[in-house]
Amino acid sequence: MNDYFAGDPRSQRERMLAGDPYIDDDPVNAREHQRAARLATAYATAFAEDAEAARPLLAELVGSLGEGAEIRPPLFVDYGSHLHVGAGTFVNFNLTALDVAPITIGEDCQIGPNVQLLTPTHPIDPKPRRDGIEGAEPIAIGDNVWLGGGVIVLPGVSIGDNSVVGAGSVVTKDIPADVVAVGNPARVIRSIQDPAGPAQAT
Repeated sequence: MNDYFAGDPRSQRERMLAGDPYIDDDPVNAREHQRAARLATAYATAFAEDAEAARPLLAELVGSLGEGAEIRPPLFVDYGSHLHVGAGTFVNFNLTALDVAPITIGEDCQIGPNVQLLTPTHPIDPKPRRDGIEGAEPIAIGDNVWLGGGVIVLPGVSIGDNSVVGAGSVVTKDIPADVVAVGNPARVIRSIQDPAGPAQAT
């Protein structure tokens, strides 16, 4: 395998946290993956008995959890600690938040079931991909955003305040504030102030 990091004294985890290419064989990363899996499982189990009593487990799992924010399990994360959820946001079942890079969800958002927020990237070139090189780009979702069920948000994407993304859409590029976007790839179809067009993202 090529020495992709010749002259770089940083650990693989340090490269990952800096947003640079890395190989996911760092023992600290492995422990953090395990921590996330343990807490996510414990949260789902506790939630089934008492949602309020389960909240401290969720708060321990994620990087930050705003007042009144709710995440219904199951929740699937890489680390959890890089996921930040604003106050008043509601996240429905089966969120997959691959938080190798930071994922920020603003306040008062509505996140439908089976949404995927995916920060990891891999080389197009088959050689470094085979050698395990990967990276990640952050995802930022503004305040009062509604992502319909099954929306997929790709690495490096930002979605502006108040915008709505229709169910099943694949968001490959930034979405501005105050619009409705649908499709694969998602495209803006109208302003949210425009009375024409669909009223529901589902």
